[in-house]
Amino acid sequence: MFILEEEDKVLYNRIQEQNLNRQYELLTNCIEIGLKKGAIAFDKYLLWALNHVAVANISQFGGRFRREPIYIGDHRPPHFKDVDEWMDRFISTVQENWYIWTETELAAYGLWRLNWIHPFIEGNGRTARATCYYLLCVRSGALLPGRKILPERIKDNRSDYVSALVAADAAWDDGHLDFSEMEEFLARLVEAQLLDED
Repeated sequence: MFILEEEDKVLYNRIQEQNLNRQYELLTNCIEIGLKKGAIAFDKYLLWALNHVAVANISQFGGRFRREPIYIGDHRPPHFKDVDEWMDRFISTVQENWYIWTETELAAYGLWRLNWIHPFIEGNGRTARATCYYLLCVRSGALLPGRKILPERIKDNRSDYVSALVAADAAWDDGHLDFSEMEEFLARLVEAQLLDED
């Protein structure tokens, strides 16, 4: 069961907002588990769950990797036949660099790479922002305080966010892994969140 935005925009928006609230509740539970289990808690089942909750009743394919092409502006994500392999590589890279990268580097990589792969039909941005916050908090060792959390701050700073995504994409196209602009962007937002503690 689902509703399209074109059918009833008010209802669609209300469901989307309720989904984000439910996703945050799930995310805090996942962070608690991640704080106990470390890098091994980061897996595709976590990502499936975060996506499913984000798009419940607005997409029929929540919590499953896409099996069809998808297009986002000028970005062409990997072919759907390659999504499983790219996601395995993504998860492996996070786990292997858990103690090598800083918490903001890990979060920046997660945010960029999940957007680059675009593994879901709907809710990729919401899932990527939740994943970013999960990585940041678990790697930092705590659910970070602040009245307005990082995923909301990312969404509110869309132009800088898109610019950082484009920079990381361009580096990747040139054969380099460089998400430093994204890391600097997130570091500024995290500092703002911590200073905004109530």
